[in-house]
Amino acid sequence: MKIILAPDKFRGSLTARQAVTAMAEGVRLAHPTAELIQLPLADGGEGTACILTLASGGHWYPVTVQGPLGQPVEAGFGLTPDGQTAYIDMATASGLNLLTEAERNPLKTSTYGTGQLIDRALKTGVKHVVMGIGGSATTDAGIGMAAALGWQFLDKDDQPLAPIGENLIYLRKLVPPAESSVENVWFSVACDVLNPLYGPDGAAYVYGPQKGATPEQVAQLDAGLQQFARVVRDQFGYELGDLPGAGAAGGLGAGCLFFLQAGLRPGSDLVLDAIGFDEHLSDANLVLTGEGKLDLQTAQGKLLYGLTSRAGEVPVVALCGAVTLSPEAVDAIGLRAAFSIQSRPQSVDKALESAFTDLRLATFNVCRLFS
Repeated sequence: MKIILAPDKFRGSLTARQAVTAMAEGVRLAHPTAELIQLPLADGGEGTACILTLASGGHWYPVTVQGPLGQPVEAGFGLTPDGQTAYIDMATASGLNLLTEAERNPLKTSTYGTGQLIDRALKTGVKHVVMGIGGSATTDAGIGMAAALGWQFLDKDDQPLAPIGENLIYLRKLVPPAESSVENVWFSVACDVLNPLYGPDGAAYVYGPQKGATPEQVAQLDAGLQQFARVVRDQFGYELGDLPGAGAAGGLGAGCLFFLQAGLRPGSDLVLDAIGFDEHLSDANLVLTGEGKLDLQTAQGKLLYGLTSRAGEVPVVALCGAVTLSPEAVDAIGLRAAFSIQSRPQSVDKALESAFTDLRLATFNVCRLFS
């Protein structure tokens, strides 16, 4: 029996690698001789760079950079064994998880630390950078990232602006670096949203509130994103406003498109290709996946859809901390079945504590069923 183990992280309790380990132990209890293919997943958010580095057999390099509010944070990037490709997660430097609820304020946050990570990776001589941009604390259109790479941002009096969200509205001129460090480097960005840069469906209105923005601040940020797009268009002839994905990560999608000349790719495709998922499907009997909660947000994402569409006739079963989708929604995703790993009433804290054991037991039961 050949089983592919391909879970995402169980937020708050298990990393994707820990989830794979729990599943593997459960399979071994049911089928000691089963062939196991262990492929931890990510969707472009935090953990993507680590998973891609692991899949490539590469090495992780820790780096101290500026966090969203300028505080020092421990981040890092991965390099493939040949040193040609770097893997970076913006969330490790500029992520919402780095701030307390009281600290969340996209007027004040910046992607500067993400730019520092890119700069450090480029100095190793890489030719390809793969970035995950999920989980941002910022709405700065990537000017923080660009500032770390040598760009300057000026107001109407040609005075420099700090590269934070609240200053976008005052932007009148962009000054490129004298020498570009990103020239001749190919950037691939994992992006699973199609939001434009500004407007009702843009970065500020859709994602600003979860980053701590009040309605008044959302309106200011949206006006700032419009001003950024206007200056880029007038100065460089580059139209950003309506590009799908430009509004991702507080406009970092637009920043990557303009400052890095990056290509945006669905995170699921990027990750599944990198880990060689399709190559492992031959003769597979079952794919086990999972995450912390299978809900409407999951159904709107692309990771599970990518997994099930590639699996074809191989059944895909999801084991999750909680399942709130209807049977029709589970079927629409393409799953054969979805189960909660919880086997008893318990508090959220207890469920998080016992996630490893519960996932192990649920995997055992499902594998006995599919024997």
